[in-house]
This record gives sequence, structure tokens and C-alpha cells, in this order.
Amino acid sequence: MSETENQPPVITIDGPSGSGKGTIARLVAEKLGYSLLDSGALYRLTALAALNRDADLTDDATLTEIADNLDIRFELRDGEVAALLEGKDVTRDIRMERVSMAASKVAAMPGVRAALLQCQRDFRRAPGLVADGRDMGTTVFPDAPVKVFLTASAEERARRRFEQLREKGVSVSLRDLLEDIRARDARDMNRETSPLAPADDAVELDSTGVDIDGVLQRVLLLVRDRIGISGA
Repeated sequence: MSETENQPPVITIDGPSGSGKGTIARLVAEKLGYSLLDSGALYRLTALAALNRDADLTDDATLTEIADNLDIRFELRDGEVAALLEGKDVTRDIRMERVSMAASKVAAMPGVRAALLQCQRDFRRAPGLVADGRDMGTTVFPDAPVKVFLTASAEERARRRFEQLREKGVSVSLRDLLEDIRARDARDMNRETSPLAPADDAVELDSTGVDIDGVLQRVLLLVRDRIGISGA
């Protein structure tokens, strides 16, 4: 038996911002009792740390140094994962639009991606892991038995984000959100290191016009087919 076969299984869920991959990953992890890796949170934490230091978001060396020395941890609180940076709960802060945009820039830096690679792989533990991100199936866990690439139209993703922010009382322009999403997509797909793209063996699912439960059931069916988990 190979070393890969001895390791806990990984389900990777990649896709562009706003495709619903974070929600689906959390639901799948809860359903299966697996650990959850929100890789985007690591880049958001790096971005927030950089913003707090007024660092140049185009300086790979500085950003890599920040990523190498992150003081972070995750805590489970009332069924939700809280992110702490230097001992401070920044769960809400890392979801701010300015941090999201900064994270997209930070994630394009080769040194940062290299610094966070092993950190992400360390989340793999029994009984299994659901990993949500942009290069989980291509770079971080290329041996994962289940790989999903979740997509949705840019218009659909902008509308979802607009409704989320409106529910929180945040006033924002739908047109601006759409432009931000398109700009982020272009950055993610065209970066030199680990560009956003489905793995060759990934199953692509389009969530445009599909409710969360519909997407969840399709992913769980794939899990049953690939790794035979009866509880899925």
C-alpha cells in the first residue's frame, strides 16, 4: 500500500470567489465529521497582517516574511470557526471587502504560497479533510480522491455577495461588486503560481440558479461514488 493510500482522504472544493464553495465545504465536513480547511482564511489573515503593518502588497519578500511568521490559530465556537491573529478575534475583519481584495493580491505572490503550503497540508488528519480554496486539488492535495470545481456566473456571484452585505446593513453598489469579482477572477486565473483552474480529474459543478441543498447532494453523491462513505 502506498503512502498516499495510508493517508486520510481529502475532498477538495475549489472555485472562484462567491461560488459557494465555503458554504458547501462546511456542510460536507459537518455531514461526514471531517476536519475543515478554509485556505482562503490563511491568505486573508496574511493580508490583514500586511495591511496592519502598511506593507507593500506587491513586495513578495516582505509578504513572505509576514506569512512565515504568522501568529494565528483557529477555535471552534458555537459550531463556527473563529480566526485569531496575534490573539485577537478577527473573524469578521478578514471578511471585509478591503481584506478580500488584498488577499487576492497576496495570494498571487509565489513566496507567500510556498510559505503557506505545508501549513495547509498539516490540516490533513483522520478521519478526513474537506479543503476549500482555489488550488486545493491542483497543488496542495493533488492526490485527493474527490475533487470538485464549483463555479457560478460572475453576475450570480455578485448578486449573492450584494444580498449578504445588504443583510448586514452594508451599503454597496452591485455594479462595483461585479467589477471587483471580475477583476479578482482575472488575477486568480492569470497569476503565475497556482492559477485558478480545475484539476484534470475534478468534477465541475455550476451552482448558478441551484440552491445550496441541490449542490450539497451532488457533492455527497460524488463522495459516495469515489470513496464509498455510507454516511454521505
